[in-house]
Amino acid sequence: MNLKNITVTEINNVLTVYSEKGKHDSMHDRKFYGLSFCEQGSITYIQNGREYNSDKSCAVILPKGGNYLIRRNKTGNFPVINFDCLESLCDEITVIPVDNTDELISDYERMKRLLYFEGSRAQIFSIFYEILHKLSTDKIQPVLIRAMHIIKNDYCDISLTNAKLATECNISEVYFRKLFTKHFGISPKQFIIDIRIQAAKKLLSEGALSISLISEKCGFSNQYHFCKLFKKHTNFTPSEYRKKNMIHKI
Repeated sequence: MNLKNITVTEINNVLTVYSEKGKHDSMHDRKFYGLSFCEQGSITYIQNGREYNSDKSCAVILPKGGNYLIRRNKTGNFPVINFDCLESLCDEITVIPVDNTDELISDYERMKRLLYFEGSRAQIFSIFYEILHKLSTDKIQPVLIRAMHIIKNDYCDISLTNAKLATECNISEVYFRKLFTKHFGISPKQFIIDIRIQAAKKLLSEGALSISLISEKCGFSNQYHFCKLFKKHTNFTPSEYRKKNMIHKI
């Protein structure tokens, strides 16, 4: 996600959400994108069967139009900036590891004061762009750049595993998995599955190949495994998705 080049059109509100341990909530059709931090406490977002943890080690982008559940693990405060932009930013929750959450929360408090005392729109937007810039300049280690290059080129290879990626990157599998998950907020295995699902969606929409061949071309071990994972991630079987999203060429 490239936060540097987005065009913010609206900052709807800036608020701190108090989260009480043990409570559960749900969000349906979120009206704006949300950028959330954690002052203290811990919550887990659950979207499409996947869990995303929010604590002081990260920031979280919440998708506009998104549906998800919220499980409150530890009591605390979660600053949230609700905004809109010209670009389609994301349709799934995105976790961004950060080194200094306190600095970002300080920027958030500046925005909040300006909004409360009717500060200028230019000042408020300027601070928000600063926050986005700080999040987008989190440095990615060269070993992860290599791993991402391999995944994007070889995701269709059924033998692509954590062990193979770690070997290619010349680090241990345990350290590779930990490093990847910390930086991207998702395990390398799950990231590979997501890439494969996206590729399968494109091929299903084009309609030229059989489901069995799509399964093979996208790196799934067999058609049953493909159909099971596809249903889990999209709530549709491959056949249902194809019928709903077929591109009709004239």
